Amino acid sequence: MDAFPLIDVELLRDDTTALPVLADQIHRACVDWGFFLVVGHGVDAQLCRRLAALSQRFFAQDIAVKQAIRMALSGPAWRGYFRLGDELTSGQPDQKEGLYFGAELDDGDPSVMAGWPLHGKNLFPALEGFRETVLEYLSQLTHLGHRLMRGIALSLGLDAAYFHEHYTWDPLVLLRIFCYPSRASLGTLAQRSGEPSWGVGEHTDYGLLTILQQDAVGGLAVKGRSGWVDVPTIPGAFVCNLGDMLECMSGGIYRSTPHRVRNHPSQQRLSIPFFFDPHWEAVVRPLPSVPSNRRSTAPRWDRASVYDENGTYGDYILKKIGRVFPELARRTRPDS
Repeated sequence: MDAFPLIDVELLRDDTTALPVLADQIHRACVDWGFFLVVGHGVDAQLCRRLAALSQRFFAQDIAVKQAIRMALSGPAWRGYFRLGDELTSGQPDQKEGLYFGAELDDGDPSVMAGWPLHGKNLFPALEGFRETVLEYLSQLTHLGHRLMRGIALSLGLDAAYFHEHYTWDPLVLLRIFCYPSRASLGTLAQRSGEPSWGVGEHTDYGLLTILQQDAVGGLAVKGRSGWVDVPTIPGAFVCNLGDMLECMSGGIYRSTPHRVRNHPSQQRLSIPFFFDPHWEAVVRPLPSVPSNRRSTAPRWDRASVYDENGTYGDYILKKIGRVFPELARRTRPDS
């Protein structure tokens, strides 16, 4: 397998004769890895640094201050702060704390009035500039998500606007800011021989596309065809990876690749993933460029199938997120 893919997506800003070459690069990265790094993305570098700095300030506060915007206060919108160990992966507590955000919607928005989970108002930290920075970051990353899905559509032999027209005309966007404490700060459990402490254990993402801003500490690893590979930390580059929904829709042509995070021995790590997913009411179907009965026979990390999903994306994602935050899932009405 070649080196970890690095793709300059500046050409996606305009329709050019070079797009077929770019589409081929994306195709090879999605088939071989399900992951790739992107540069030339156009997201403001100062905005990225400002969000990271504000996030570090938030996580450095006392737990009582952070708990003032805990997720339980947001109801079905599922926004706000969660403590170390509150989030589960494959039933095991993650060694990270974090913040959840999404599109800022007031009480009069039709989706909020309809009671859709994951839609509503955000709970913002009481730090000057945090709200404005998060909302601007959401705006710029949403724009980038649309551009990248144009490239992915072309790489699958579809019209560039296919995903926008059928799935992401009004995407479900989720922003998460994670802080992974050092293993030294976690105490003796993290140091015990034979019991590795994972910030996040082996897993795949649920949706279409994840766009990650990571710091220079490292720790993210991808399960390549020949074993685990550390993802390079390149200043200014975003890490992109495909989720289970795109593997499902492409019949396994494109991979939703397992990945995990190991806490650093002595340094705190900051990670800011942005999830660009279909509209809540979009109906999941195989892509028209893929035979409807095509299914990859390659075994998955969890021995599960991604090909049996039907109905709306909202139905699908609600089931998935309920496994991550079971307590919140119990508070959310299934018929809401």
